[in-house]
Amino acid sequence: MPRWWTATTAEQRWLTDLPRLVDSWCARWCLTVDGSPRHGSNALVVPVRRAGRPAALRLAPPADDVAALSTALEFWRGHGVVAELDADPAAGALLLDRLDPDRALTGEPLAVAIPEIGRIARRLAVPAGDDVAAGVGHTTDDVATLTPLQRPVWDRLGRPFDGGVLDRAADAAAVILAGDRDPVAVNADLHFDQVLRDGDGRWCVVDPVLRRGDAERTAVNVLWHRVDEMSDREIPRWFDVLVDAAGLDAGLARAWAVWRITDYRLWGLEHGLTQDPPRCARLLDALR
Repeated sequence: MPRWWTATTAEQRWLTDLPRLVDSWCARWCLTVDGSPRHGSNALVVPVRRAGRPAALRLAPPADDVAALSTALEFWRGHGVVAELDADPAAGALLLDRLDPDRALTGEPLAVAIPEIGRIARRLAVPAGDDVAAGVGHTTDDVATLTPLQRPVWDRLGRPFDGGVLDRAADAAAVILAGDRDPVAVNADLHFDQVLRDGDGRWCVVDPVLRRGDAERTAVNVLWHRVDEMSDREIPRWFDVLVDAAGLDAGLARAWAVWRITDYRLWGLEHGLTQDPPRCARLLDALR
């Protein structure tokens, strides 16, 4: 679910210094600028060539966790994600295979985009045992930590919605925390804007966030980014299409959806958001 970003003083200095940084990395990695730069909320991406090969120079501000991104890219090694060609995570610099920023999955109709992103989630869900445990969080960590805090937050906010919603979230948390499932790799920030075509026309993920645990965690996060295109009656159908394409456990995916939407609804109310909490209520009603 979304969070907000405000530039620090160090990040402002980084922005001012960007032209010099681009020149410096081009010299170090023998790159030639090959087009106009693009940017998202946390990085500048410059199209470049190295020995004639199209690539993308990604430069991130000091606070960005480039090491975690590089770890995720190395873990999946081009298997559904963009290929990493060179890296200096401590300096915030990555050299990536070049994708087409004008051909994102967000531009495809729901009938194409939802099954495709489900299949991508399935490809990413490879076994993730103890070999990837160091420094990589488990998907259930937040559930165990935050569930006991939900009702106190609700009380502090003046009980802004029916307490039965919290009961449903607690029941969902119990489902999520039960059992002894084998963990898989999970992209905890999978959404349509971050799935682009590569030079061969394949869909690839950029900026993956590696976690281990339940792939079912991702379903509602994916749906969230296109839910405004759906009527209330369509939401459960598209959720089921996504679950089927991703090969998820339907009951566990619903439990994750209920818990994550409720938790984000509380977070949004606590932080003064006005648009997202009603969207959360709409999603919960539709998936009831």
